[in-house]
Amino acid sequence: MKVLRQLLAHPFTHGLDLDDPRTTALRQQIIRSKPFLRKIYEDWYGWLASQVPAGEGAVLELGSGGGFFKEYSPGVITSDVFWVPDIRCVLDGQRLPFEDGALKAIVMTNVLHHVPNVRRFFAESVRCLRPGGVVAMIEPWVTPFSKIIYTKLHHEPFEPATPAWEFPSNGPLSSANDALPWVCLSRDRAMFEREFLELAIERTDPILPVRYLLSGGVAMRSLLPGFAYRPLGWMERLWPISRGAMFARLLLRRC
Repeated sequence: MKVLRQLLAHPFTHGLDLDDPRTTALRQQIIRSKPFLRKIYEDWYGWLASQVPAGEGAVLELGSGGGFFKEYSPGVITSDVFWVPDIRCVLDGQRLPFEDGALKAIVMTNVLHHVPNVRRFFAESVRCLRPGGVVAMIEPWVTPFSKIIYTKLHHEPFEPATPAWEFPSNGPLSSANDALPWVCLSRDRAMFEREFLELAIERTDPILPVRYLLSGGVAMRSLLPGFAYRPLGWMERLWPISRGAMFARLLLRRC
């Protein structure tokens, strides 16, 4: 599997340090330059934007540096944990620099599983969101199929059996647990609901059993051209999504 990952590695970021801000900046170029992968992000961003409630309050995006969500949400406060081009602020999701009730939405794509202490993030979300505000996320998800992929082909830690919601912070991107969103919001859902009474879990929708894998993601070469995206999506409808998804759309609402 290691040899296969090396053969498929994208030349833009091959050999770069994951925690180097230049790697994040290059990943934006990768997403834009791979038509199949870009369509995945366009679908993700369209869904995230559609979940932002109307009314007062700002929209905060965490982990903006590698993407282009701002094209779908004018005025969004773009942010990352380190400085990269075209973001408005550097911040830590565990300590948000906003007044109580100042936000109507927090959105993120593949970010929660990099947060070392998600309890702090959820507590900050409760504090900063106004009533009716949302946390909308696209995150890795645990299924029998994804366990194989995240264990054998992916570079990030994947520990669905962990008893903890935390992990050591050794680097902003190299530190992770891809299983963490599923651990908090599915496996340990009852515990989450006891601890965070003001954050209702509205959606945990598994998605993308094979298309992201075939896109190569941001680290590997694409295996399919852009025009194959929609036809493959029709085929995915025949896939047993609950057992085969790699990601999930997650929506929490501030009560």
